[in-house]
Amino acid sequence: MKKMIGIAALTLSAIVIWSGSIFVIGSEGWLKRPIATDASAQSFVAAAADIVERNHRGNLSMLLVEGGEVAASYHSSTGKPVDENSVFQVASLSKWLAAWGVMTLVEDGVIDLDEPVSRYLTRWQLPTGPFDNDGVTTRRLLSHTAGLDDGLGYAGFDSDSAVQSLESSLDRALDASPGKSGIVKVGIEPGSGWNYSGGGYTLLQLLIEEVSGQPFTDYMAERVFEPLNMSQSGFDHKKAAGLGLAENFDLEGNVEPLKYYSSLAATSLFTSSRDMALFLAAQGPGSGQRVLSEASMRLMRQPHASQMGADIWGLGTMLYAPNNAGDFIIGHDGNNEPAINTAARLDPATGDGIVILETGSDLLATRLASEWVFWKTGRVDNLAFAMGLSTWILWAGAGSLVILLLGIASGWRRRKT
Repeated sequence: MKKMIGIAALTLSAIVIWSGSIFVIGSEGWLKRPIATDASAQSFVAAAADIVERNHRGNLSMLLVEGGEVAASYHSSTGKPVDENSVFQVASLSKWLAAWGVMTLVEDGVIDLDEPVSRYLTRWQLPTGPFDNDGVTTRRLLSHTAGLDDGLGYAGFDSDSAVQSLESSLDRALDASPGKSGIVKVGIEPGSGWNYSGGGYTLLQLLIEEVSGQPFTDYMAERVFEPLNMSQSGFDHKKAAGLGLAENFDLEGNVEPLKYYSSLAATSLFTSSRDMALFLAAQGPGSGQRVLSEASMRLMRQPHASQMGADIWGLGTMLYAPNNAGDFIIGHDGNNEPAINTAARLDPATGDGIVILETGSDLLATRLASEWVFWKTGRVDNLAFAMGLSTWILWAGAGSLVILLLGIASGWRRRKT
C-alpha cells in the first residue's frame, strides 16, 4: 500500500510540475523567436509584411516609431490603396483616446477620479441594484473595475438616423454585440476585480459632455486632437467620410459599409496611422505636448487591475508587458465586426512604438503588435499569452494524461508483483 501511495504522490507531483512548466514556458516565451532577424525597424517591417502578404485579404497600414519619429512603414490593400493618411474606424482603440479626454477634465480640477460618477451626472443615472452605485468612480470606469457587467461590445447601426441617444443606449443598447443584454448596470461589487465594460466608456462619454458642457466630438477635437496636430482624427462620422475613409473588408475580402454608433468613446474613433504615430510620440520622452502633464501620463500607466497575477490595465490603457526599465509597454487594441482589428503599442521610456490599422482579418493587427513587443523586450505580452492559452492548456492536459496513464500502469505492475 505504501508503494501505491508513493506512486500516486509521484504521479501527482509530476503532473503539477509538467503543467506549471508548460505555463511558464508559454508566459515567458522560452520557445519563441522574434520574427525579425535583427534589431532594425526595416527588418521587423519586412518580416511583418511577409506575414501580411501570406495571410491577409483586406487593407493594412503599419508604422513603426523609434524615438518618437516614424522609422519604417508598410501599407497593403487588396482594394483601393491605403497609406499613412488613410482614415480607419478603429473600434476599441478609441477608449485610449477617450481616456485622455477624461484626464484633461481631471487636470482641470472639475472631475475627481475617486468621487462617485453619479455626482457629475444629471441626464442619466445607473439603475439601483444590490451593490452601492457610489462605488462607481471615474478611476474604476477607466480601468474596468467599476463592477459593470454589460461586457459590451457594440455592433453599430446601419444608418445615422437609427443611432440611439446616449441615455437610451445606456438604458439598453439596441446595437449590443450578440449575447449581450446591452444594459449598463452594476452587477459586481465595485472595485472587487476587473471586468471589461464598453458601457463604462459610454458612461464616460456622457460624463465628458455633462462636465464640459460640450458635445463629446467637439470637446475631444478641441482638447486632444487639435493640440496634438491629429488633423485626421475625430469621432464625427460625417467629417471622417470627407477625409478619405479606408475600405472596410470582411473576412472573405468583401467590402462592407462602416457602422454608426451611439457609443463613440467606446468604439468609433476615426484616425490614421500617421495621427496615431503622433499620439504615441506625445507620450514619449521630451515630447513637449501640453494636453496632459507627465504626472497624469504616469498615473494612467500605473497598474489598476490584474488577472492571473499579471498587471493588465491602467487608466484607459492596457499594460501589455514590463518594458525592462521599470515601466510597461502600453497601448490598446480594437476589434469589431465584420473584421476590424487595430493595435498600438508604446514603450514610454524610449518613445518606440507601433501602430497597425487593418480590416479583413480579425486578429492580425493584434498578433503583429504582440510580435513587436516580443521583438523589443523579449517578453510575451498579455494579449499574446491569452490568445495562446488554449494551446498551452491542451499541451498541459495532454502531458498530464500521459503522466497519469504511466502512473496507473506503474501502479498496476506493482500490484501484480
